[in-house]
Amino acid sequence: MKYRNIIDQQIHEHVTELYELGIFDEKTYREYDGLCLEPPQPKILTSNEICEIREKEGISQGTFAHHLNVSKSLVSAWERGVKKPSGAALKLLNIVQQKGLNAIA
Repeated sequence: MKYRNIIDQQIHEHVTELYELGIFDEKTYREYDGLCLEPPQPKILTSNEICEIREKEGISQGTFAHHLNVSKSLVSAWERGVKKPSGAALKLLNIVQQKGLNAIA
């Protein structure tokens, strides 16, 4: 886990102890996760990796684009290295790479 700062680390450690003792419920504990922890950053993917993800799934650029809710031309640009995915598209690509297309389909 990566904390935003040392104070957040100490708070989160205390909240974890209180959660484990049953004083905080899971919802409250998860709220502190969001407040204290750095959000995980999706892995930056190369054009070759993006192409490999799609080919491993055995689908066309158009079908891949449909599942990612982007245009076919954007998938093509990613695979050629002209553009780089970011934001939600990058997060979805990371999920597909780790868990397969069924995880988002």
